[in-house]
Amino acid sequence: MTDLSAEHLEEHEQEAEAAEARPRAQRRMAPIVPAQNIAGRALVLVIAIMTFLSCLTFGAVTLVRDTASVWENQISREATIQIKPADGLDMEAALAQASQIAGEFPGVKSTRIIDRDATARLLEPWLGSGLNIDELPVPRLIIVTIDENSPPDFAAMRAAITPKLPSASLDDHRTWVDRLVAMARTTVTIGIAVLALMLSATVLTVVFATRGAMAGNGHIIEVLHFVGAEAAFIAREFRRHFLVTGMKGAAAGGAAAVLVFIVFSWWSSRNMATPQADQATALFGNFAIGSAGYLGVVLMVVVIGALTAATSHATVVAYLSDIDVRQPDA
Repeated sequence: MTDLSAEHLEEHEQEAEAAEARPRAQRRMAPIVPAQNIAGRALVLVIAIMTFLSCLTFGAVTLVRDTASVWENQISREATIQIKPADGLDMEAALAQASQIAGEFPGVKSTRIIDRDATARLLEPWLGSGLNIDELPVPRLIIVTIDENSPPDFAAMRAAITPKLPSASLDDHRTWVDRLVAMARTTVTIGIAVLALMLSATVLTVVFATRGAMAGNGHIIEVLHFVGAEAAFIAREFRRHFLVTGMKGAAAGGAAAVLVFIVFSWWSSRNMATPQADQATALFGNFAIGSAGYLGVVLMVVVIGALTAATSHATVVAYLSDIDVRQPDA
């Protein structure tokens, strides 16, 4: 019995020595911040929702800006001469004369008279089909195509047409272009403000989540801090944890936003022949945000992930500094 007990004791001593001889790197250290908990999953969901809404806002702003740019370019390519019927006015001769005067100005590429049939088709949605425009005092139009790089002098053109044709008026669409530019700038400003609010809400959410995680592990953090662990080490652990959390939520939200954009683009391309789709396409194009929009979504994901990590880092450092202020003797 004595020999057997001695053998068991010797085996236990050998196992203890072998355990002490194992490399420290092989021992798994428990993280300061729990990798998975209810608060962490909720934070991932909140960040995903915030990222999804931010990406939708960014895509909508990009879509409106690009569409407004297309509208502005289309409007700036043309001007319109309108001739109203008057007593004793030969409309066809007046149209030819106004077209000739406008075509002589430098910067005018071409002029095109809207014929009777085309004018009737323009009025068909309001007055019905089979309209005889000779029976109604319907104004006639001339489309003037201009050079965008070297536009004509519209004031001089207006001064040359009006004395010879008092019922004629020249519309260079400047009023519509100015309103369109103002609308686009207002939309972009509102979108940027909404993005700023969402990012601010994300930062505040991360601050509260970080403080909650620190409150749950406060005793561990204070012990580590008081035994000599540097604030940078503790903050780095929290930053790594919240960076992974933020990137997970941001990637999920960004992927959902990209999916929404792809579905809308596919829907608009599949329903081009319907009146609803035609109206939506006329206003917003084919709902495609382009490569710049998708690049912006990726950038938004990276920014939110980095912002989450930076916010948690700053919150931890502030928390540890507050501990030093409250307990200077420690």
